Amino acid sequence: MPELPEVETVRRTLSDLAVGKTIANVQVRWPKMIKQPEADQFREAVVGETIQAIERRGKFLIFQLDHYTLVSHLRMEGKFSVNEQSEAEAPHTHVVFEFTDKTELRYRDVRKFGTMHLVKKGTEHDLPSLKALGPEPFDSLFTAEYLYEKLKRTSRQVKTALLDQIIVTGLGNIYVDEVLFRSKIHPHRLASSITLKEAGLIHFYTKSVLEEAVKRGGSTIRTYINSQGKKGTFQELLNVYGRAGKACVDCGTEIIKTKTGGRGTHICLNCQPIEKPL
Repeated sequence: MPELPEVETVRRTLSDLAVGKTIANVQVRWPKMIKQPEADQFREAVVGETIQAIERRGKFLIFQLDHYTLVSHLRMEGKFSVNEQSEAEAPHTHVVFEFTDKTELRYRDVRKFGTMHLVKKGTEHDLPSLKALGPEPFDSLFTAEYLYEKLKRTSRQVKTALLDQIIVTGLGNIYVDEVLFRSKIHPHRLASSITLKEAGLIHFYTKSVLEEAVKRGGSTIRTYINSQGKKGTFQELLNVYGRAGKACVDCGTEIIKTKTGGRGTHICLNCQPIEKPL
């Protein structure tokens, strides 16, 4: 699933390609993707609207139109691209926004898990999916002290807690593994056992890892590409994720892969001891 760096990269590339364009027509070929309103109402509402800006909240893309806001989640495999109308379509293209300049914003999704909500402009943050989100990793509200207070009040493992979008939004499986490795914290430690000093490490590496990942256009692990068809390069800097069976870059111990709350988790047992250090 695309995480904050990948969604931010899509936002930036789409902003260059789609902002300022006016929608002449919309094709909705998989109506179940349109969660609000009904697909026919969706089509009718957006025709004639111009894309004024594209924002991001957590892993959501937010298209600001003239009178409406379109909120889109890419889920596992969703991809946006801007193409000339004469260009052949890629398979699994389910929603097409035709612009007046004869280009198109195409949404394709192999698994059909992506979602779109259209609401009156200014009400988008009333959507339950956005309203429940915690602070962004780069927000002033996201501090080591805030994180420490949140972690000490949950009985979950620290990795599971960090994946909770209510605590901090945008972090996913890849980047939590990387943050915890750099912080030298075992993912299965109880979140309530994390000290203020350790929360400070998690806070620091959350910001630094995500900043570097955004600079590098995200991580292309399987199928992720940005809206210009380019792959990210942060996977070249991954220390543990996807490296099961390989030597730890710090100590040479073999990286193992296990499960945390049903999610694949990569650990160096030497660098990330399960016992809390004295």
